[in-house]
Amino acid sequence: MYTAKAHNPALAATLICLACAFIAATTLFAKALGTDQFGPPMHPFQIVFGRFLFAFMCIGVAALILRPELQRPHLGLHLTRTVGGWAGLVLMFASVAYIPLADATAISFLNPVFGMMFAIPLLGERVGKWRWLAAVIALIGAVVLLRPTPESFQPAALLAFAAAVILGFELNIIKRLTRRESPFSILIVNNAIGVGVATLAVVWVWQSPTLAQWGLMAAIGCAMAVAQTCFVNAMARADASFVAPFSYGTLIFAAIYDIVFYDVIPDGVTILGAGIIIAGALLLAWREGRRARRLPDSRPL
Repeated sequence: MYTAKAHNPALAATLICLACAFIAATTLFAKALGTDQFGPPMHPFQIVFGRFLFAFMCIGVAALILRPELQRPHLGLHLTRTVGGWAGLVLMFASVAYIPLADATAISFLNPVFGMMFAIPLLGERVGKWRWLAAVIALIGAVVLLRPTPESFQPAALLAFAAAVILGFELNIIKRLTRRESPFSILIVNNAIGVGVATLAVVWVWQSPTLAQWGLMAAIGCAMAVAQTCFVNAMARADASFVAPFSYGTLIFAAIYDIVFYDVIPDGVTILGAGIIIAGALLLAWREGRRARRLPDSRPL
């Protein structure tokens, strides 16, 4: 039987910050693979294939060592979640080849907002004025980052926006899975199915990677496995409302990687747009925290 972890906010904060560093690293590696830094630019399908393959290998080794108890998986939910996650990653990795990591990462923070919207039809949740206000604020930030003028519009930013929509849908599937399966079970089944889905897609675009590209694909998979492990364990040790604000550290790491590896310094538009999105997301996290501390009632937020 699955035993809940002891409440430890300090450890949870440390783990989520580590997860942020590794998640931002995956986009950094994907950007390198999507350009000609280490060989011919690699198709996003192939980058995502590497992510799932090597993440599954890492988690598989952990399963052999830890021998966790696995529940019978709900294959329909897992397949839906994995296809959505695969599509979201393809779009996200495609976008970072053309726009700064900080911009793509900031736009990806819209996924909790879209997750809230999808929760209405998928989970039957009621959404009140505070949630809608948070959503509107975050969407305004996304419009700023899209730079909707003829001179500065970033078409590739729409790829990151679409990724946020799909990953928001995936959040609701994950929520349904967590009601019936352990975190480790969800991770290993997701990555196993992901390898299959990614393999079917990559056969149409496969190109022989260079040794450096193989290394970067392995780095993406291992970094994602570590990030997922840190995230799941952080969520198990503290309330979601406490953990959520720390997840925005991904943007800080993405900006640092942009500066160090690509000499790209975030401009005023990036800072403004990211700040608006984070303000909306933090409002949503704050309201969810207050809701969790109250006795359940029938009133919408």
